[in-house]
Amino acid sequence: MADQILVLTVIGDDRPGLVEQLSTAISAHQGNWLESSMSRLAGKFAGILKVSVPAEQAPALQQALAGLSLLKVTVESSPESQEAPKGRRLRLSLVGHDRIGIVREVSQVLARHGVNVEELATHTSSAPMSAEILFHAQVSLLAGPELDVRGLTGELERLSNDLMVDISLDEKLSA
Repeated sequence: MADQILVLTVIGDDRPGLVEQLSTAISAHQGNWLESSMSRLAGKFAGILKVSVPAEQAPALQQALAGLSLLKVTVESSPESQEAPKGRRLRLSLVGHDRIGIVREVSQVLARHGVNVEELATHTSSAPMSAEILFHAQVSLLAGPELDVRGLTGELERLSNDLMVDISLDEKLSA
């Protein structure tokens, strides 16, 4: 029987040993930890990971994950082999004074242009010469070949002026 790909989301109160507990359950069912992104947010440990497991072990692994006492785990099945999405890869960087609605307004512009957010990493920090809070975002994007980059850039520049943030958009070269 072939391997099954599972995508797990995990959350729990942050404390030592959570990754060990999770990895032990996965290994005990011959699961292979493939990709993950995890972090501490507001006292919580949160993450998402991709696991490959023999199909006959998947139900037992799901049961073991459901029984973890310190983590809430949600499991979704994914097709075993998925081709990497094709299109134009872009990178958006944003920094500016923190305020409500920045992510919403930027994501609305991206959606209007048919651009998919593949990865979004954000954080806040103190401004160097003041106590003001700065919002930072790094975004990996995927767009179709028909994307009007000039139109997208223009709309992002107008938004940048409205929000008083710096936004840069660069096309990533394929390897």
